[in-house]
Amino acid sequence: MGQDLRNYTPDDEAFWAATGKGIANRNLWISIPSLLCGFAVWLYWGIITVQMINLGYPFETSQLFTLTAIAGLSGATLRIPATFFIRIAGGRNTIFFTTALLMIPALGTGIALQNPDTPLWQYQILALLSGIGGGNFAASMSNISFFFPKKVQGYSLGMNAGLGNFGVTTMQILIPLVMTFGLFGGEGRELVNTSGTLIGKIPAGTETFIQNAGFVWLLALVPLAFLGWFGMNNIRDEHVSPNIPGPVGSFGIIGFMYGIGLACAGFGLWLMLPAAVGGSGFGLSKWVVLPIVIVLTVAALRMIPGQVGQNLSRQYKIFGNKHTWAMTIIYVMTFGSFIGYSAAMGLTIKVVFGFQHIVVDGVMTHDVANPNGPSALMFAWMGPFIGALIRPLGGVWADRAGGAKVTQIISIVMVACALALAYILQQAYASATPETYFLPFLLIFLLLFAATGIGNGSTFRTIAVAFNKEQAGPVLGWTSAVAAYGAFLIPQIFGEQMRAGSPEYALYGFAAFYVLCIVINWWFYLRPGAYIKNP
Repeated sequence: MGQDLRNYTPDDEAFWAATGKGIANRNLWISIPSLLCGFAVWLYWGIITVQMINLGYPFETSQLFTLTAIAGLSGATLRIPATFFIRIAGGRNTIFFTTALLMIPALGTGIALQNPDTPLWQYQILALLSGIGGGNFAASMSNISFFFPKKVQGYSLGMNAGLGNFGVTTMQILIPLVMTFGLFGGEGRELVNTSGTLIGKIPAGTETFIQNAGFVWLLALVPLAFLGWFGMNNIRDEHVSPNIPGPVGSFGIIGFMYGIGLACAGFGLWLMLPAAVGGSGFGLSKWVVLPIVIVLTVAALRMIPGQVGQNLSRQYKIFGNKHTWAMTIIYVMTFGSFIGYSAAMGLTIKVVFGFQHIVVDGVMTHDVANPNGPSALMFAWMGPFIGALIRPLGGVWADRAGGAKVTQIISIVMVACALALAYILQQAYASATPETYFLPFLLIFLLLFAATGIGNGSTFRTIAVAFNKEQAGPVLGWTSAVAAYGAFLIPQIFGEQMRAGSPEYALYGFAAFYVLCIVINWWFYLRPGAYIKNP
């Protein structure tokens, strides 16, 4: 345990049965909870900011929502450098160090929340650093892909991603619960507004320990760092990590490359955000800024001199493969939708069903509280839970039926769900009793989450078969990096359309994109004469 591996050949059935399977499973079951904590720390601002509003922190709602945007953009951008960590720094070194780095935003968030006078810019820095949790996914998936044979890639990657994505659900359930008592001591604050957990509402005036939202993750991160160091392995074969430096050198490379990603994400955020929240005030469109951030990050990493730059040049060959771009678009449909809807579901429930939509003086208004509205914190965890839970099943189904075939089936389901949700949201957002539409909204949204989870598992299978062993890992990382921008884009699009009074247009747009993905998947992998038949 902990030693470097050489001549690791999981596709050799004799080696796999005698040695490889045990090694692979040990690395997988350390990777999964580490990834779970990464997702939790990355996306916990969606819960923390809601509770900051309920506790009366002295910030505008628009200021608090910048924290979720900052974390979303940061986590997606950091996946770009994380895509290439395994070859440059080794799997064991990478998972240990990136897991340990999560202690910084977790501890910092707990400390900052203890003081209601903490300025906004400190929360913004912590949100930027919490993006490390999002970046870790790319390295984790790339690493696990090297440990398992192709015949079970759908299962192994589905397990790592699916159970790792339980960090979203775990966070949405755990944080509201741990805030109800003084687990780590310190002073509590009284709720100004009604809050809730998955088991019911919490009335105003109840003492709440919001700082626990950051501190609680240290209980898992500290032992996981030790497990990663003593229980995982670097694979030193030519197609994985042949020429990595010692641990300290590897940590320095990872830290430097993450620093580049943070700088590029910070620059993009500065271009977009208004001056009132520390931005430039230029107000550049997200559709302009995101390509700038991606290209700038890729180019800046390529300029690193020496062996690191040479390694990146070798891995950048994936960009010359047409399947990289096809699978990037398809993966945006599956994982991008999952992570984006995870970030948007709670807010959508709050805004659409938590208020009455009535005409006042001839103008439709959306700011009258709905006494019969559902609690967002009671239901927001359900979608991510189902999407993560079902993902390994999607991988197993794809291992048997073929990845592209499964992807095509769920794509059609996603189109139907998006169109149905568009109709329901249109009706609810114009109703004085929107709660009457909540049950069909919830059921169809949960079906949509299930489809994204199954499709996410099937795309892992397609990538594993369509690319050779050296390229499959970086492609998994790259596609996940681009798809992770869904955590930033989907809530933004929902918010813009709600402000315009037409949330259904967001779903129409998503449905149109899913149709495009159906065409691409068919052309590349299912049509007669496809480039690779049903990988």
